[in-house]
Order: sequence, then C-alpha cells, then structure tokens
Amino acid sequence: MTSHLRPAIGVSAIFFVLLGLLYPLAETGIGQAFFSHQANGSLTAGGSPLVGQSWSGPRWFVGRPDADNPMATGGTNLGPRSRVLIQETRRNIATLNREGITPTADLVTTSGSGVDPDIAPADAYAQVDAVAKARDLPVAEVRHLATSLIQRPQFGFLGAAYINVLQLNEALARLR
Repeated sequence: MTSHLRPAIGVSAIFFVLLGLLYPLAETGIGQAFFSHQANGSLTAGGSPLVGQSWSGPRWFVGRPDADNPMATGGTNLGPRSRVLIQETRRNIATLNREGITPTADLVTTSGSGVDPDIAPADAYAQVDAVAKARDLPVAEVRHLATSLIQRPQFGFLGAAYINVLQLNEALARLR
C-alpha cells in the first residue's frame, strides 16, 4: 500500500509546486510585464471607466440612465408600448430639459447592458452648452474637451465613435 501512496504524494507535491505556485507566479509576471494596465484594474478616483457612473446636475456630463452598480447588469424587459417605459422616458426628458440639455435618444433610454459607460459624441455635444454655463467656462473650451476624448471605431470601422463619461468628467474637473 505504501508503495502506491508514496508516488502519489510525490506527484501531488510536484503538481502543487508547478500548478499552484510557479504557474500563477509566471502568469502574474507576464501580466505585469506586458499588460500592466489591464492586470492592475481600471479604478480611478471617480470609479471605473468600464461601468457607467451616476452624475447629476448640469455641472457634469451625464451618461445613459443606467444603473451605476455593476451587479445590476442587464437591460429591462420593457417593450416599446410599456407604460412604465414611456413614463421613465418622459421623466428623463423632463429632467434633461430642466437642466438645459437637449434630450437625445441615448440620454433618455437605458442601454442593453444596463451599465454602459459611454455616450455618442452627439450626446456629449447636446450637453456642452449646459455644462459650460453651469461651470462658467467658454462653450468652445468644453466642446474642445469633449472632442479631444472621442474614441474612434476600432481599426477605423468596427463599432461607432464614443466618449467615456467618467474620463470626460475627470478631464472637466481638471479644467478648474
């Protein structure tokens, strides 16, 4: 019996060292050496640029009316004739109008994921005047800031241009 047990323990110890210690250390080293930004996460002082944040008031650019909780992902099951969806959309339109923002479709409807951190450049431009006025900044400066943060489609043709709202608001905070 011990003749079978001793090799089993030896093989288990070897695989523990190889797969439990050396392999994770090698993967961590490769990640840090070649992909440090991804390996270290994406948290900034304001949150993560990968998850939509809640911004309120005209001093900040707002994103889609999604949840800012990454555990609350997923869209709703509300269809185009849903009274609840219509009421929420009308409420979002009224809120944006009160803040001096021209509502766009993306600013009043949630995304499919429920935590979309990005908006289209047109959505940002719809907010430029209100944000500039609330912060007492020149409209041209705020528009230039939004334009400078546009992310182009991947490889020039995959997807659509977008602006990350967290990065835009962090850059806005650094202006003054």
